[in-house]
Amino acid sequence: MARIETPKRVRGTQDIFGDEQRRFAHVLSTFERVRALYCFQRVDIPIFEATEVFSRSIGETTDVVSKEMYTFPDRGGDLLTLRPEFTAGLARAYLTEGWQQYAPLKLATSGPVFRYERPQKGRYRQFHQIDAEVIGAAEPAADVELLVLADQLLRELGIAGENGGVTLQLNTLGDAETRDAWRAALVAHFEAHRDDLSEDSLKRLDKNPLRILDSKDPKDRPAADSAPDIDAFLTPDARAFFDAVTAGLDAAGVAWTRNPRLVRGLDYYRHTAFEFVTDRLGAQGTVLAGGRYDGLIGSLGGPETPGVGWAAGVERLAMLVAEPAATTIDAVVVPMGAAAEAHCVGLTATLRRAGLAIEMSYRGKMKQRLAKADALGARAAVIVGDDELAKGAAAVKLLGAGTQSDVAFADLPEALR
Repeated sequence: MARIETPKRVRGTQDIFGDEQRRFAHVLSTFERVRALYCFQRVDIPIFEATEVFSRSIGETTDVVSKEMYTFPDRGGDLLTLRPEFTAGLARAYLTEGWQQYAPLKLATSGPVFRYERPQKGRYRQFHQIDAEVIGAAEPAADVELLVLADQLLRELGIAGENGGVTLQLNTLGDAETRDAWRAALVAHFEAHRDDLSEDSLKRLDKNPLRILDSKDPKDRPAADSAPDIDAFLTPDARAFFDAVTAGLDAAGVAWTRNPRLVRGLDYYRHTAFEFVTDRLGAQGTVLAGGRYDGLIGSLGGPETPGVGWAAGVERLAMLVAEPAATTIDAVVVPMGAAAEAHCVGLTATLRRAGLAIEMSYRGKMKQRLAKADALGARAAVIVGDDELAKGAAAVKLLGAGTQSDVAFADLPEALR
């Protein structure tokens, strides 16, 4: 008989298990706890959208749209795309679900996202993000709140602050008037240095010149480093906005550094741009990034609506956190014999309904079962055999102390608690 070949895991995906899963779950549970402290509402949106949601919002010329999206026609002939990020889908929902009536709206979400890129350490084709957004608030206070939220999240994960190795880099992209003037100056500067630019940057010069500033190609660095800074073009309003953001961060005790080369290429980005970066993940050092996107909802056909948000990769955060403790087990129930097994099905259900974490051990000799209970980190073993059934009491062994006593079945929930 021919051997049936086992299907392989698809390249760029992962099966998350054991210690890795505990880190992953720790990031998500910490995010859920901290976002609730800041009164951000949890929201869940579809994993796929009409392709134009992303092509119009992320930009046709970006690598994400042109090279990385998972796009396919469905059976009805509609062109759909698995989400490569959250912000565009949230902006679409804001428009189509009538959420404008709740503005300003503070939203938080998490889940899988998809990009067809070369898999590497901490980067997958299906990966996971956490995301926080404020839609409908033009005030710099919204930027500050999001940044303080991100800082507290990273601190509670143990990867920010003095010993965490993650720092906040901050820049301003100004208002529309600022951006237009700066863009014109950058184009003039880079046109004068065409011969010094890489092939990719020459392509960006016409469509996305700001992206040349953060080019990783060594050939581009001299021209990029000598380009004019945005500060010379800031309008009074844009400067006041950035000053309000930095003053708010200072008041909240959030450390930051200015990075004048931190940019966002798309025209709908305004004012604040930021990244939390680390040197603990090699060259790919950004763990959380975001900015203000006041022109995004307008690009989707809605009214001009301010917005600001950030996203972070769960896998990359999980690589940085300390190993969380394994889940505590209150007791392992050890039935010895068929009658005891039948009784312990109901007993285990009763204990679990009382809020106790209970494992059932069915297999092996008594010594093996107790050894497994100890290895699982259980506080106690509840032993039930024919003698215990006759007495109406289980033998409860405290695994740390090694002591053992009889406890009536009815009293077990309170005794184990």
